[in-house]
Amino acid sequence: MFDTAIAGSLPKPAWLAETGKLWPKWQADGADLAQAKLDATLLWIKAQEDAGLSVIGDGEQSRQHFVHGFLEQVAGIDFEHKVEMGIRNDRSKAMVPQGVAAPSLTGRVHAAEARFLRAHTTHRIKFTLPGPMTIVDTVADRFYGDKVKLAFAFAELLNQEALALQADGVDIIQFDEPAFNVYMAEAADWGVKALERAAQGLHEAGAASGRPCRTAVHICYGYGIAANIAWKKTLGEQWRQYEQVFPALAASSIDQVSLECIHSQVPAELMALLAGKDVMVGVIDVASDQVETPEEVADTIARALQFVPKERLIACTNCGLAPMSRAVAEAKLAALAQGAALARRRHGVT
Repeated sequence: MFDTAIAGSLPKPAWLAETGKLWPKWQADGADLAQAKLDATLLWIKAQEDAGLSVIGDGEQSRQHFVHGFLEQVAGIDFEHKVEMGIRNDRSKAMVPQGVAAPSLTGRVHAAEARFLRAHTTHRIKFTLPGPMTIVDTVADRFYGDKVKLAFAFAELLNQEALALQADGVDIIQFDEPAFNVYMAEAADWGVKALERAAQGLHEAGAASGRPCRTAVHICYGYGIAANIAWKKTLGEQWRQYEQVFPALAASSIDQVSLECIHSQVPAELMALLAGKDVMVGVIDVASDQVETPEEVADTIARALQFVPKERLIACTNCGLAPMSRAVAEAKLAALAQGAALARRRHGVT
């Protein structure tokens, strides 16, 4: 019990890309860049295993950005003429590509890194994809003029890639939907439906292949960057955004829900709204370089256990660790695994 996993991203080594940035420039190109991406992936596979994590990810080393890394393989997306756009309800500005035609995949998106990940660890592996609503919030739509239509168009493409990832041997496919914490009413209305379309058929495909595939959604309050930290200060003493979407997720076909917990103002009792789901509890803060102690991690797990059954709790990071230094990220991974081990001893589980 108390599996351990990262939310998704890990820092890129300086020889691969600029450090400390969410949209880093690559340090190479062509075949050299392709090899560097896999080298960095191998580095983080080993680091996660050494730390003692039970579920291993690729750290998103092959993606410049968690959304645009998918969109780069989508026809109908114009990266040559990016425009500045407010994202997350104008919380921050970003240079985004434009959607100029009905989107379609140009081929496989993440085959190389997913197969590489599967080939280099015997652990269960998780692979992340951006969720439909968050993609819509990170593209300038010049074609549909309708967010719901655009979201379902992307959901179909995500589903194609997700089914292929399942065939590659991925055990858990996670869709990242930070937009769910910004557009709460829309998330509960059509966002969860689009998410289910993206995950459609994964359970059946896993059963047919004899290798079960779990589905997950990650919903956080964002990376530890200035715009997000400033936004959190406006949310008051209690952050109740999850309250609006969790009931819809509890009624959905998604297996796991990842949420922000440690050093947040999220009321722990909101986890009870996810009855029947596995809950990835954020026990590692991504907005601080202060490394948690195993005791802090175990204490956070204990608070969550008031509302989440032992067999359904997974210890996770609040969000991705991409903007952090490699040393801090490695220390936080160790704290995550050590804290979960301490919690197992405290609560008599193995």
